[in-house]
Amino acid sequence: MTWSDVIGQEEVRQRLQQMVDEDRLPHAIMLCGPQGVGKLAIAVAFASQLLGENNAMVRRLEHPDLHFTYPTIKLPSMSADHKPVSDDFAREWHELIMQGPYFSMDQWLAAIGAENQQAIITAGESDELVRKLSLKSSQGGYKVSIVWLPERMNGECANKLLKLIEEPPLHTVFLMACEEPDKLLETIRSRVQRIDVKCIPEDTLCQALVSRRGIDDQQARRVARIANGSWLRALQELQAGTENEQFLDLFILLMRQAYMRNVKELRRWSDTMATFGREKQKRFLHYFLHMIRESFMYNFKTPELCYMSQQEENFARNFARFINEDNIIAINDLINLAIRDIGQNANAKIVFFDIALQMIVLLIP
Repeated sequence: MTWSDVIGQEEVRQRLQQMVDEDRLPHAIMLCGPQGVGKLAIAVAFASQLLGENNAMVRRLEHPDLHFTYPTIKLPSMSADHKPVSDDFAREWHELIMQGPYFSMDQWLAAIGAENQQAIITAGESDELVRKLSLKSSQGGYKVSIVWLPERMNGECANKLLKLIEEPPLHTVFLMACEEPDKLLETIRSRVQRIDVKCIPEDTLCQALVSRRGIDDQQARRVARIANGSWLRALQELQAGTENEQFLDLFILLMRQAYMRNVKELRRWSDTMATFGREKQKRFLHYFLHMIRESFMYNFKTPELCYMSQQEENFARNFARFINEDNIIAINDLINLAIRDIGQNANAKIVFFDIALQMIVLLIP
């Protein structure tokens, strides 16, 4: 896996290359940015460069000096005292990443059959890293540790990793692909070289869609616009029957029943939402925020400010007038609170029924 697998991000590549050329490569680099912009792809490409792109083991991502760390779950088959580690899911990880370095937490959870669980990086993982990185490099060069979504480390793991970063083994480079750096310990953030990975320009996305997915220029431009800088979102838009279509149907149902003050149907809606796994519930809530924001912007009649699919726009055409200066902040606060509550394992039926009831009041013209 090389730099040719990365969509855009030439500025980041040049910055990393300059560090190598000037012999000032830091021992810990944190690539920060939103989902789908290529943080993991950059980390893998740079690791491959450091370890030798022509090495067959590197191309297969099976080099003994390349280590991956990622969120895991506890399987029923694991003993009570076992702390899950990345190696427990090495086969699933390898299969997924070899398909391409652009995938989401949701796809990862689906790959390990854990859509109803929240994945974390445990203290057992930091113990494994200490053991692995204490060994000498098998090839006499760098040892590279790629940490995907380090913000999902639990407290014990984060503190152990901090000690490892403070006193790194010789010739070891940590590459972290992070979406929510504010959730990391400040002491970790202060000890890494942060590089912000920006959204992919629309023209670059469009060119990649045409060259890599073989679609015509007109369709590529619409998909690239909706993707809003994310290659992952662009790929999702190309797939028929995406999850967003289901989310749009649920969003429309909620808004219509709330407008009609149909409490019985709203209760049924909340019961349906409660059947989803927590990760999917959070994805829906983020989609909810997306639709509220786009509906609000639709009122300004400025197409370049809106990022909706044709189906979303068709609904917003009549719905947008209900989202205005009087309620958008309250709705935004309501959904962000729900995201927090779901993340803290609150009762989903209560959370979603509360949303439904409050939307009755918030949608009043």
